[in-house]
Amino acid sequence: MIEAEKANETMMTVTRMCRLLGVDRRRFYEWRARQAAGPSPRQQRAAALTTQIRGFHAASDGTYGAPRIHADLHDAGVAVSRKTVAKLMQADGITGISPRTWHPPTTVHGDDPFPVSDLVERQFDQGERDVAWFSDI
Repeated sequence: MIEAEKANETMMTVTRMCRLLGVDRRRFYEWRARQAAGPSPRQQRAAALTTQIRGFHAASDGTYGAPRIHADLHDAGVAVSRKTVAKLMQADGITGISPRTWHPPTTVHGDDPFPVSDLVERQFDQGERDVAWFSDI
């Protein structure tokens, strides 16, 4: 904003614009120096790692998450933590595919849903003790 106003050749000084925007003038000049210097070494490393992460993710057909991509990076000789990989993946919108949880089938399909023969013919009370034993699953 301040740079745009200075480019328009306004009559406002940097001091006045900083005061109106609630920004310390020294911080503005520090920010401008950082912008002119380019990306920091940390930002450069993050960009390089993100490129490698995208490559490994694409090689896995989009299925690998942070733990497996971290293992691939480790195998490639890149020293980085799993949490850093997860943070960079989240910032770039890269997600792995989790396997679906297994649920037992509850519906029995077919002509005969009960293939086991019914020996007591659903007569659970046989009239005397210890004639038929049952259990509930």
